[in-house]
Amino acid sequence: MSILWAIIIGFLAGLIAKWITPGDNKPSGFILTTVLGIVGSVLATWLGQQIGWYAPGDGAGFIASIVGAVIILLIWGQLARRA
Repeated sequence: MSILWAIIIGFLAGLIAKWITPGDNKPSGFILTTVLGIVGSVLATWLGQQIGWYAPGDGAGFIASIVGAVIILLIWGQLARRA
């Protein structure tokens, strides 16, 4: 059941991040949006653990997942602009 929740929360975080982030070069589709949110959550968890906000084994919350997905989208936009 936790995998299903990760997919649902990842999709919602990816949708909100795509809505917040400016620009046209965004990945589209259900699967890419879900992957964006899940990768954003993993990035937020890793950054939070490195900074000391989260203990080992703790995960990022919903807002942090959105912030992580926005960071991924900003990096995506910079890479797409160069190509």
